[in-house]
Amino acid sequence: MGFGFMGGLFPIMFILVFGIVIALFIATAISGLKTWNKNNHSPRLTVDATVVSKRMDVSHHHHANGGNATGAQGFHTTSTTNYFVTFEVESGDRMELSVSGTEYGMLVEGDTGRLSFQGTRYLSFERAREA
Repeated sequence: MGFGFMGGLFPIMFILVFGIVIALFIATAISGLKTWNKNNHSPRLTVDATVVSKRMDVSHHHHANGGNATGAQGFHTTSTTNYFVTFEVESGDRMELSVSGTEYGMLVEGDTGRLSFQGTRYLSFERAREA
C-alpha cells in the first residue's frame, strides 16, 4: 500500500529544505557575531585619509499583504539602502566602510581629513580645515 509522492518523498524533502534554511540562518548569525567580536577587539585607529568613492546598495523586497475585500491578493514593496565610502590612506591602501545615510550625505569625493575606525567599523571622519 504505497502513499506515492505525498507519503514518501515530500516529508523527506520538507525536512531537508527546512534544515538547510535553519543552517543558513545559523551560519549568517555566527558570521555576524564573529565580525562584531573581531571589531570590538581591534584597536581604534585614526589616520589621514581621502574619500575616493561612494556607493549605495539598494535592495527591494516584495511582500504579500493578505488581499482585499474582493479576495484579490495585494503586494507592497519596501526597500533598504546601505551606504559605503572608500577611503585611501597615506600608504595607498584603500578600505571600504559602511556608513550611515547622514554620514554618506556629508562626505564628498576628494575630501581629506582624519578617519577613525575600528576593524571594519566606521567611527568618524573629521574633514581637514582648508587654509
